[in-house]
Amino acid sequence: MKRAIISADDFGMSVEVNEAIEQAHINGVLSTASLMVSGPAAQDAVERAKRLPSLNVGLHLVVIEGPSVLPHSRLPLITRDNGWFSSSQLGLGVDYFFRPEGRRELEAEITAQFEAFSRTGLPLDHANAHKHMHLHPTVGKMMIGIGKGYGLNAVRVPLEPPRPLYAAGTYTDTLGDAALRHWTALLRHQAHAAGMATNDWCFGLAWSGHMTTERMAALAAHLPDGVSEIYFHPATHKNTMLAELMPTYEHEAEFKALCSPGFRKGLEQAGAQLCGWQDIARGA
Repeated sequence: MKRAIISADDFGMSVEVNEAIEQAHINGVLSTASLMVSGPAAQDAVERAKRLPSLNVGLHLVVIEGPSVLPHSRLPLITRDNGWFSSSQLGLGVDYFFRPEGRRELEAEITAQFEAFSRTGLPLDHANAHKHMHLHPTVGKMMIGIGKGYGLNAVRVPLEPPRPLYAAGTYTDTLGDAALRHWTALLRHQAHAAGMATNDWCFGLAWSGHMTTERMAALAAHLPDGVSEIYFHPATHKNTMLAELMPTYEHEAEFKALCSPGFRKGLEQAGAQLCGWQDIARGA
């Protein structure tokens, strides 16, 4: 049985992202969004979500390349003076794993982000992390452990199988891709040990920022059995911040793909049933 969760990351990053998510939910196949509670447009995102009760919203945990909830004075090791985490996965990864002060600051920030989400009044649908930092064993363990206290019961596992990508279009599998697929087993174990639901497959890594209409129509025809999360980074247009942080991403093309009749038709023809995180958490 093929099932698909169609989602968008970076809800709250900018008004342009929020606009695309709202419109793709109303006019397209988007059912789910992951909220950056510390994002510059987080309040705007929350207001839109409250107008759209059928939009499922979870936490997009930010512990790299984005603003923190707590001030820099509370996170002097893991944030810069401007209150942003660095873009260095290696540097932050070392701080989070080997340095006790880094782990204490990380725990405080993850708790603050779940608390900020709780204050929105939105039901917590799921959680994942910006740049998939929850694959880091310390980040994943804390996100799951802290999140459970806030009602978290579903977690994204970014396991992207290569075969559907080969079938759907140009793709080159690398040793790094294979290593990442192997590494996801730890996160899945952490989530299942905590009694949380996970997806079987995830699409949006290899083609991140380039989930175009043509690719999505092809991917729909080759979805594997099981629950696949297909995630996007849509925006109605590219503002200065998006251009700086993700200069090569085709945000508008991804927005167009989410609203494409061809994508919806392709999912239907493939026999893929649209679902949500709480459907799989309930075993429905």
